[in-house]
Amino acid sequence: MRKTAYRAAAVLGAAALLSLASAPASAGAVRDIETEALSSRLFPLFDALGKNAAALDHLKAKPEVATLLRARQDRRDACGSDLGCLAQAMVWTSAESAALARAADASAGAARADDGPAAQAKRELDGVNAIVRTFGLGQVPSYPQIDGAGTIDPQETRARLQAAAWLARTPRAASAQELDPSIEFALALLDVSDRTDAAGFEPLAGGLNAAAMKRAKGLDWKRYRYSAMIVTGVGPEVEDMALSPFGKYHLRLAANRFAAGDVPFIIVTGGRAHPRATRFVEAEEMRKALIERYGVPAEAVVIEPYARHTTTNLRNATRLLTAMGAPLDKDTVIVCNPGQSAAIESPAFVQRNLAELGYEPGKIGRRVSPTELEFRPSVQSARVDPRDPLDP
Repeated sequence: MRKTAYRAAAVLGAAALLSLASAPASAGAVRDIETEALSSRLFPLFDALGKNAAALDHLKAKPEVATLLRARQDRRDACGSDLGCLAQAMVWTSAESAALARAADASAGAARADDGPAAQAKRELDGVNAIVRTFGLGQVPSYPQIDGAGTIDPQETRARLQAAAWLARTPRAASAQELDPSIEFALALLDVSDRTDAAGFEPLAGGLNAAAMKRAKGLDWKRYRYSAMIVTGVGPEVEDMALSPFGKYHLRLAANRFAAGDVPFIIVTGGRAHPRATRFVEAEEMRKALIERYGVPAEAVVIEPYARHTTTNLRNATRLLTAMGAPLDKDTVIVCNPGQSAAIESPAFVQRNLAELGYEPGKIGRRVSPTELEFRPSVQSARVDPRDPLDP
C-alpha cells in the first residue's frame, strides 16, 4: 500500500515537472504589492497612467513624446553592460522632463495636484532623478547621516544596480514601464536598498489612526482653540533606542498641554530615520508612550510616520489635518523643546522650507511659551513631491 502511494506520488511529481518545463518562460506581468504601494505614494500621476492603458497609449503616441522616448532608449542602449552609464542614462534632463510634463494631460489621473498634471509630472520626474542619483550614482544627500544608501561595499553597490536594471525591465502589472523604465528603476533602487519606508503605513487613515480618523469625522472643531497639537520628532542617535531623551521631554510637554483641554488631537510626527537603519518609527513609539505612560486616549492621537526632518514634520502634519477634515483656517500649536522651537520660529527655517520643499507648509504665528508656537497650516502642503524619496 505504501509503495503504491509512493509510486503514485512520483508519477504525479514527474507530471508536474513536465508541466512546468512545457510552460512559457513568462506568463506576463504580475502584481508586486509592495512596489505598487510605493509607486502610488511617490509617483501618483505615472502610477495612474500605468493603470490606464488608453491614457498611456495616448501619451506615447504624441509625436514629441515618441521622439523623446526613442532618444532615451538609444541613450540606454549605448551603455551596453556598463551599469553606471545605464543609471546615468535613466536621469531625466531638464529639457526631457519639461517636454514630457507639457505633454501630460488631465487624463493621466493627477487629481491630487492642485497645480495641474504638468507640474505634478515635473515633480515626479525630479523625484526619479533624486532617487537614481542618490541610490544609483552615489550622490551625497542633503542629510547624509540618515538619508541615502550610506557606506556600502562596491560589490553590493554593483549588485543593487544590476538587480534594479533587471527589475526595471521585468514586467510588473499596472506599471508605467511601457512609457519609460526609469520610474521602475527608481522604485527598484529603493527596494533593493531596503528603503521602502514611504509606504510602510498605508493607508494612513487606517491602522493606528483609524480611531482618531473616525472621531474627527463627527467633531465640532469650533469647541477647541486649536485644531491639533503637533509634536515634532527629535530622533535618537544611539543604536536600538526607541525614543531620544528630547523625545521623552516632548511627550511630557504634550501630555500636559493636552490636559488643558483645548486641543482635540495630538499629531506625533517622525519616521524611521535616526539613527540610520533604525528599526523604530518615532511617531509609532511616541503614540505608544502617550497612551501607555500618560493615559491619552488612543482616539486622540494621530501618527505621522514618514517625516524625516522638521520641515516635513509640519508639511506632513498639515496633510493629515486635511485628511481629517480639520479647518485649515484654524491655528494648531507646535510643542517641542526650546531650542527646536526657536529654530522653527527663525527666518532661517523659512529659507530651509523654501529650499527643501519649494514653499512654506504654513505660517508661524504667536509664541505661547518657550516650548509652544502657534502654526497656521497651508493648503500647498497637499502637493505630492517625491524629491525626498523616503518622505514624499
